[in-house]
Amino acid sequence: MVRKGTELAGIALLVVLATARSNTLAAQTSVPPPLPEAPKVRFLAQSDLAQSPSPTEPQSAAPPGAAAGQPQRLTRTDAEQMAIKNNPRISVGRLVALAQHQVVRETTAAELPTALASFTAEDAAQASRISAGTLTSSRLFEHAGAGSSATQLITDFGRTRNLVLSSKLVEKAQNASALATEEDIVLATDQAFYNALQAEALLNVAKQNVETRQTTDDQISVMTRNKLKSTLDLSFADVNLSQAKLLLLDAENNSDSTMAALDDVLGLDRKVNFALEGGTDALQAPPVDEDQLLKLALQQRPDLQALGYQDQAAVKFSRAQRDQLLPSISALGTIGIVPTRPGSQYYVSNWWGAVGVNMNIPIFNGFLYTAEAKEASIRAQAAADQTRDLRDHIVRDVRTSWLSANTAYQRVQVTEELFKEANLALQLAQSRYQLGLSSIVELSQAQFQQTDAAIGNTNAQYQYRLSLSALNFEIGATP
Repeated sequence: MVRKGTELAGIALLVVLATARSNTLAAQTSVPPPLPEAPKVRFLAQSDLAQSPSPTEPQSAAPPGAAAGQPQRLTRTDAEQMAIKNNPRISVGRLVALAQHQVVRETTAAELPTALASFTAEDAAQASRISAGTLTSSRLFEHAGAGSSATQLITDFGRTRNLVLSSKLVEKAQNASALATEEDIVLATDQAFYNALQAEALLNVAKQNVETRQTTDDQISVMTRNKLKSTLDLSFADVNLSQAKLLLLDAENNSDSTMAALDDVLGLDRKVNFALEGGTDALQAPPVDEDQLLKLALQQRPDLQALGYQDQAAVKFSRAQRDQLLPSISALGTIGIVPTRPGSQYYVSNWWGAVGVNMNIPIFNGFLYTAEAKEASIRAQAAADQTRDLRDHIVRDVRTSWLSANTAYQRVQVTEELFKEANLALQLAQSRYQLGLSSIVELSQAQFQQTDAAIGNTNAQYQYRLSLSALNFEIGATP
C-alpha cells in the first residue's frame, strides 16, 4: 500500500510538472495576442466628431502616405472628415440644393417689375395697310423710334406668393436632404472603418492560429519520427494546419476587400495604404431611455425634416394652383420718342407715353385650372401620408437598433468569457495530449473551439460598435 501510494504521488508530481510546462508553451504558441483596441464609440453628440483633421494628414482625393512606402495613419474621425470632403454623393446633394436656391429666385421674379427697352426702324410703303393676319393697328409708316415699357403685378390674390413660399420650402427640403446624405455617408464610413478593423483583427487571429498549429504540427512530426506518436496523429495535425492556412487566405482576402470598400466611401480613386488606429477606451454601455431616443429621432432626423418641408411645399403649391381661378391685376406703362417720322398729319408729337391697369379674369379654358388644382391637392395629401409613413419607420428602426445594441453589448460579455474558457480548455487539452492521456481528436477539437471563440469575440466587439453607429444614425446624432 505504501509503495502504491508513492507511485501515485510520483505520477501526480509528473502531471503537475508537465501541466506547468505545457501552460508555458501554450501561452507562447496557442493563445492569440489580445485583440486590438477598437475606436472609441461616441453616442449622441461627441467632441471627437467636432475635431478638425490633423494638419499633418492632408485630406485630398488621394492623400499621400506619411513617407514613401509607409502607411498613412487614419482614425475614424479622420475617415469621416475625409469622406465628407471627398465623397461625390455629398457634393451632388449640395449642388442640387444650390440649384434649388436659383429656382426660388426664378419664382420671386414674378413679384418684381419687368422693364423692356425697344428700338425700331421701319421702311414701308407710306400709309399702306396690313389687311390680313392681325387685328392690331394696320397702318404702316416709315419711321424710327425708341422707347421702353414696364409691367408690375399688383395682385393675383395669393397665387404668386404661394408659389414663392412653395419654392422656398422645397429649398429647405433639399438642404435637409443634403444633410441626410451627409449622415448616410458618415454611417457608411463608420461601417467601412469598423469592418476594416474587424477584418484586420480576424487576420491577426488567423495568423496566430497558423503559428499555433504549425508549432503543434512540428512537435507531432518530431514525436512521430521518434515513434512516440502514430502517423494518424500527424495526419490530423497536417489537416488542422491546412485548415488554418485556408482560414488565413480567407482573412487576407476579407481584409483587402474591406480596405477597398473603405477607399470607395472615402472618395479615393486608387489604393491608399492606411494604418487604421482606434481608441483605447473601454466599450460604453448603450443608453437605457428608449423613449428619449425616439423623441430625439423625431426631432433630429434630416430625412424626416425634408419630407416635412416637402409636405408644406405641396400644400402651398396646391393653394397656388387653386388661385389660378382668381383674377390678376397688373400695372403697365410705356414711354418713347420717334425722332424720324412722316408729317404731322400722322404724328402729333415725337414723344409718346401712357400708363394703365389691366385685369385678366379667367372664364373658361377647358377645366385646365380646376384639374391642376385637384391634382396638386391630391399630391399634397400623398406627401402628408409619406411623412407619416417615414415617422412610423423611424420609430420602428430606432427601437430595432436599440434592441440590437443591447443584444450586441451582452454578446461581447458572453464571447469574452467563452474566449477565456476556450483558452483554458486548449491548455488542458495540450497538457493531456503531451502526457498521452488523450487523442489528437480532443486536441484538434480544443484548437477549433479556441479559434472559433477568438473569431466570435472579435466579431462581437466590432458588431457592437457598428450597432452603436447605426443607433446614432437612426436618431440623427451623426454630424
